[in-house]
Amino acid sequence: MSHPIHRVVEFEIAAPYVLRIRFDDGTSQRINFQPVLAGELYAPLNDLNLFNRVSIDPEVRTLVWPNGADFDPATLHDWSVHEKALCERAKRWQMVQA
Repeated sequence: MSHPIHRVVEFEIAAPYVLRIRFDDGTSQRINFQPVLAGELYAPLNDLNLFNRVSIDPEVRTLVWPNGADFDPATLHDWSVHEKALCERAKRWQMVQA
């Protein structure tokens, strides 16, 4: 079973923790990442200075941060499908860290 491969072609910071992302198929997403910034890898991105250092990995064409955090471009592309589960997972991680 095959699925489409999506690549990020550009992004812009739209607001604190919010990115507007454009994909190679011409679609775009406006994503508020703050609700999913929990756990060992993503919690450091609550530091807005670190979050704003986002870039596009030139090889896999997804968003990456200097601390190694990234998101699968297919997840970014279909954010509305994955958002609820990602938020619930982040809440569980926050409870564990508390």
